Amino acid sequence: MTDPSPGSAPPPVQERSPRRGMCAAVLSLEAITLGLTTPVMITVADVGTGTALAVGLGLAVACFLVAGMLRGEWAYALGWLLQLGAIGLGLVVPLMFFLGSVFALLWGTAYFLGRKIERERAAAYAARRGADG
Repeated sequence: MTDPSPGSAPPPVQERSPRRGMCAAVLSLEAITLGLTTPVMITVADVGTGTALAVGLGLAVACFLVAGMLRGEWAYALGWLLQLGAIGLGLVVPLMFFLGSVFALLWGTAYFLGRKIERERAAAYAARRGADG
């Protein structure tokens, strides 16, 4: 391993996106909730097993997939659609109107707060670069 020369700058550090991290956490927790609606749909709501598996586990897998794809702005749009899907599941399992709304609120908070943090961080870095010369 070689030591960098005293005058060289350290390599740039890739900052983690706070929006991406918070939104991925919300989607991951939502995936667990959506997966657990599958047995509820089968036993309580009398939904067919195949339909319940497709809807409940399908939404859960979609949440995990979108959580992993949050590098692109388009994935956040899919996240918003998943929130609508979770609320819409309330038509079958009425409690999901409440839980879906809670997750939509958490998603919106993570999304907008994360964007604000990213903007403020970028402004602070730009100000620091301007002050350094």
